[in-house]
Amino acid sequence: MLQEYDVIVVGAGHAGCEAAAAAANMGSKTLLVTMNMNTIAHMSCNPAMGGIAKGQIIREIDALGGYSGIITDKSMIQFRMLNRSKGPAMWSPRAQSDRMRFAEEWRLALEKIENLDFWQEMVSGIIVKDGKAIGVKTGMGLEIKAKSVILTNGTFLNGLIHIGEKKFGGGRSGERAATGITEQLEELGFESGRMKTGTPPRVDGRSLDYSKMEEQEGDEMPGKFSYLESSRPLSQQRSCHITYTNPEVHEILQTGFEQSPMFTGRIQGLGPRYCPSIEDKINRFAERDRHQIFVEPEGWNTIEIYVNGFSTSLPEEVQLKALQKVPGFEKVKMFRPGYAIEYDFFPPTQLSNTLETKLVENLYFAGQINGTTGYEEAGCQGLIAGINAHLKVHEKEPFILKRNEAYIGVLIDDLINKGTEEPYRMFTSRAEFRLLLRQDNADIRLTEKSHKIGLADDLRMEQVNKKIKETEDLKSFLENTKFKPNDVEDKLSSLSSAPIKDKSSLATILKRPEISIYDFKIFSKEAEETLNQYNSEIIEQAEIQIKYQTYIEREQENSQKMNNLENLRIKKSFDYNKLTSLSAEAKEKLLKIKPETLGQASRISGVSPSDVSVLMVYLGR
Repeated sequence: MLQEYDVIVVGAGHAGCEAAAAAANMGSKTLLVTMNMNTIAHMSCNPAMGGIAKGQIIREIDALGGYSGIITDKSMIQFRMLNRSKGPAMWSPRAQSDRMRFAEEWRLALEKIENLDFWQEMVSGIIVKDGKAIGVKTGMGLEIKAKSVILTNGTFLNGLIHIGEKKFGGGRSGERAATGITEQLEELGFESGRMKTGTPPRVDGRSLDYSKMEEQEGDEMPGKFSYLESSRPLSQQRSCHITYTNPEVHEILQTGFEQSPMFTGRIQGLGPRYCPSIEDKINRFAERDRHQIFVEPEGWNTIEIYVNGFSTSLPEEVQLKALQKVPGFEKVKMFRPGYAIEYDFFPPTQLSNTLETKLVENLYFAGQINGTTGYEEAGCQGLIAGINAHLKVHEKEPFILKRNEAYIGVLIDDLINKGTEEPYRMFTSRAEFRLLLRQDNADIRLTEKSHKIGLADDLRMEQVNKKIKETEDLKSFLENTKFKPNDVEDKLSSLSSAPIKDKSSLATILKRPEISIYDFKIFSKEAEETLNQYNSEIIEQAEIQIKYQTYIEREQENSQKMNNLENLRIKKSFDYNKLTSLSAEAKEKLLKIKPETLGQASRISGVSPSDVSVLMVYLGR
């Protein structure tokens, strides 16, 4: 008979792994239950981590003492910092991962955690007594007791896979669905719904002609995700490639529409708006004669290729015929077809901000069960649920991140207050304080908070304190080192920058958009020697804090104005169509719900902070 645990985590995907690691590392006796020990941390969709806003989340997980950043650094095959041409609030790290190594590194990391046990079996229900979760029941009839339970079931709850007119139960390709939990939770009073997601075909890389595609290399100077100094950037990388669909591809795909489960109504669940299937793309954007396809290797040595951008649930033969008309895919061999999967989720408005359910005490939900999509969104929810389950069991104060403290705070606040009718995906536009919530400063924002609750270790705290001190030292040097106009006239001219009129500090000159902090190496020997003392992370941090100081202060003022106008009333007859700056999604949702106040509008899923700002400005007039 298994012992009683402090925390039982059900499901070993990205949410489950982070939840189990957090609870166990904080000192809770933890059990991770999975249907298959061989698929722990399996990347069921694309073999990549990070991306726009998602990269910031991985950095936040790492700053808090989670594992996603460390595991990604150990298993990535390519690194790119997206949006470098934009401001630092938009910079987002993304890594292409080795799918097999990613799962292996996660499992090895989990097996090293002293307080963590494993059990392979399907969980069929929760044991509830007096309104509290006190354990789980398994498919074989075992009852395992615990003081708290975290459900991270992903797409497995009554999962149904669709390929053309075929449909069969499954949590993902080759794995059975989980049954029993939804029905029990509904009996307890929970509201449930159905969502869908999809995945593209996997193909044989040896059958592709890369000469017909655009090569997409990693960054020349690759970065990494984890703030730990022990985590190293890549010394070599694998390229991805880009190709495009064309009208002939679209015509072939359309021949399968009559057999498409999406168009025939066999799929009831709502799919992700921002990651549509290829048939959805050519139907919704009929005016476009091509769509981008990213050809992504699944690892260092495997020949398997992920066809990103070609997610589909059309019949296999239609998928193959259409792929053969894509440049470079003329002789393609398919390993397995793309498919759609429907699964149960529970609207997250049924949760508190600790991710504990309101109906059953000590029961937590994390990941796709809450209606989110993406590894990163799942991982951060698992981390917060694991932290809070541990704290609750040990009768300590809950751990809650606010919207102005982390993207994780934005995500959870959105979920519990706005809910979601479609798979929720994080974007930078969802965060009204995104200039404060950058990927470069997640450790400064969050490590101390995590260290106080016992998750981030002393080494992390020492590194953050060192980073803060060195950044302040460098800023102080830049603010106190001043030059007369004649001293730097020729240097500024060589940088295509106007001369200064008065004696000015390097910090003042740095605020010019055309000036980089590295340009100061030509200003004086002292400036060059000082900059050479610091690593690129410190130099970047000092530059951002000085260069964007005014913008950060303005953002703080705007957030205060937004608070002041939170309860501004909106007439029911208000015509949102005349506001051209509103996003199409915002107009659709606002016209449907017709909020009575600006506060209510801000809590509608799909209405972003930038949309609220547009409304705020108009109504303020």
